[in-house]
Amino acid sequence: MGTQSTTGRVNQKLRTRTAIVQAAAELSRTGQEVTMPEVASRALVSEATAYRYFPDLLSLLREAIAGQLPTPAEALTPVADSTDPVERVAAATEFLLRHVQARQGVVRAMIAATVVRPAEAAARPGLRFGMIDHALAPAAESGAVEPAALEQLKRDLAIVVSAEALFSLTDLYGLDPEDAIASLLRTATTLTRAALRDGEGADNRARPDATPHPRTTA
Repeated sequence: MGTQSTTGRVNQKLRTRTAIVQAAAELSRTGQEVTMPEVASRALVSEATAYRYFPDLLSLLREAIAGQLPTPAEALTPVADSTDPVERVAAATEFLLRHVQARQGVVRAMIAATVVRPAEAAARPGLRFGMIDHALAPAAESGAVEPAALEQLKRDLAIVVSAEALFSLTDLYGLDPEDAIASLLRTATTLTRAALRDGEGADNRARPDATPHPRTTA
């Protein structure tokens, strides 16, 4: 009887934990604000019970969204056959920003938690970094951009292709989400084109047989 009682309690705890995680996962897909009280309400448990299973919202969300995010290759399937860095960066930018907009509740919650506790920043998925790397992989393989310049471009894009940039334009600057996405898309592609132009210039300067541009006289 004692064993059955223990097994019953273990199963009940597992069901409760699963209900909390599922409620958080479902809420994260809606784009609505994600809070522990709301998750607890959807899981039909008290907020105190939710906190007994998860010490904070961040740890809950980390488990709830596991497996929900696509791989960079999956996200960039529409441009899988393209080697054009500008086209690939544009696709990565639009995908990431629309993903953020659609799930902004959970994204905001995770940003807020890691701003307060910077040491927990690694808990954020970091989808943008993998997508930027994947988008620029053909440029890296072809040598279209020098390694140092490529790393600088990745850092520049990490600022633009981000939830923080989107929220700055919508929350602080007052832009409509579509206008904000269009603005960041333009910035990301401009940065990429500039890096490619600089790479071509460096390549021409490096070739001893490069033909100088003809001069014109006034």
